[in-house]
Amino acid sequence: MPKFLKKPVVIEAVQWIGTNIDEICSFTKLPNINVWEPERYIFIPTLEGDMKANLQDWIIRGVKGELYPCKPNIFDLTYEPVTD
Repeated sequence: MPKFLKKPVVIEAVQWIGTNIDEICSFTKLPNINVWEPERYIFIPTLEGDMKANLQDWIIRGVKGELYPCKPNIFDLTYEPVTD
């Protein structure tokens, strides 16, 4: 069976920690994001519609500017910090 290697892509991301809604709004360029209590989850508009981001999920801006949430364990397996 053919195998493929994912191309290296640099992305921007911010982690939702429950207290950084201003940072999330600034990152997503959305004027207002509701925080749903008591679980403190948010919804992120994606190409597939609104997706729920729970605490500790990462919000990623893709290569075409699209947004999507990513679970921490998947993020850790897929991405590593970039140093300039």
